[in-house]
Formats: sequence, structure tokens, C-alpha cells
Amino acid sequence: MRSGQVVKPPAETRTFTETARRAQIIAAAIDTIADLGYPQASLARIAERIGVSKGVISYHFAGKEELVQEVIADVIAKAVAYVGPRMEAAPTGRGKLRTAIESNIAFMGEYRAHVIAFFEIAVNTRGSGGAPDPAVARMLQGSGASMRELLASYQAAGEFRADFDPQVMAAAIRAAIDSVPRRMAVDPGFDTGRFGRELADLFDVATRLA
Repeated sequence: MRSGQVVKPPAETRTFTETARRAQIIAAAIDTIADLGYPQASLARIAERIGVSKGVISYHFAGKEELVQEVIADVIAKAVAYVGPRMEAAPTGRGKLRTAIESNIAFMGEYRAHVIAFFEIAVNTRGSGGAPDPAVARMLQGSGASMRELLASYQAAGEFRADFDPQVMAAAIRAAIDSVPRRMAVDPGFDTGRFGRELADLFDVATRLA
């Protein structure tokens, strides 16, 4: 170990105060990225937002990259907790499709800063070879795959039209949903509720039996 190197406690041994401080830093990072954009959201600016020194952040996180990974994990966890139970409660294929669309966009409206921060990270970070951040890529790929599986499953069950390609339809739905963060970032008054309802209506017509 180098002289002066800070050794962060493992997750299982963190005190309540340390856990609360990490959560505060993650929340500040989300707000800072959403307000200033990813490139301008330095550790110093994040520390300034909560009135601590940059060293406090460095004690809890090895650097901006580690902090950003925690931001990604936090946003994904909140999205899964928000959308998942709503999807499970919908009893039909048509209901699940509508719920998937409306709840995804409702989450974006309720967690505006989280979603804009995630969008900023997605478009401004790249892994090796210029690929998207792996955690972001996994989430986006998983969302697309889940939508495709939903469509294919209920198409096979006879609840949806048989003459569309689930992969193409899923890509169209995800593209429409994923356009929302960019709109929100430039238009604070963007009506996510209306957008979600009308988008759900559109794809209900596109997929339902005649």
C-alpha cells in the first residue's frame, strides 16, 4: 500500500454514517450531472453541491468513474423497482404492453434528474474501443430483449397480431421511449404523462388483433 493511500471499508463493514454519506454523494452526482452535463460534473463540483471537500468524495469513491458506476446502478435499481411491480400486476398482454410504455415514461417524469443524468452518462462515456459504457449497454440491451420477449410471448398466445416482427416492433417501442430523456433535457415543461398515454395508444393499435 502506498503511503497516504486511503483504504475504503468494504460494503459489509460500512457504518450507517458511511452508507448515508455515500448515498448523499450519489444523489449529488445525479443532480450535478443533470444540471451541468457529464463533462462539467467534476468531483469538485459535486462536492461543492453538498458542502464538503473533494477529499470526502475521494474517501468513499476511487474517482469519478467509480462514482458514475454507482449512479448507473442507482438509476437502474430505481427503474426496476418502479416498473417491475406494475408490469407484474397487468393481467393481459395488451395491458402489460401499455403498462411497460406508460410506466417507463412515468418513471422518467418522476425521476427527471436521474434519467437525464443516465442519458448524459450514456452519450458521454465510452469503454474500450469506443463502445458504450458496459453497464449502460447491458441495461439498454436487456430492455430491448424484454420488450421483444413480451411481444413474442403474447403474439404466440394469440393476444397480438401475428403479422409483425417482434424484434422490429420492440426496437420501435424502445426508440420512442428512449427519445424522452433528450426531450426532457431541453424542455423542462415536456408532458411525460401525455406522451406516455399517446405512445401506449399508438402501439396498442399497432399490435392488437383486428
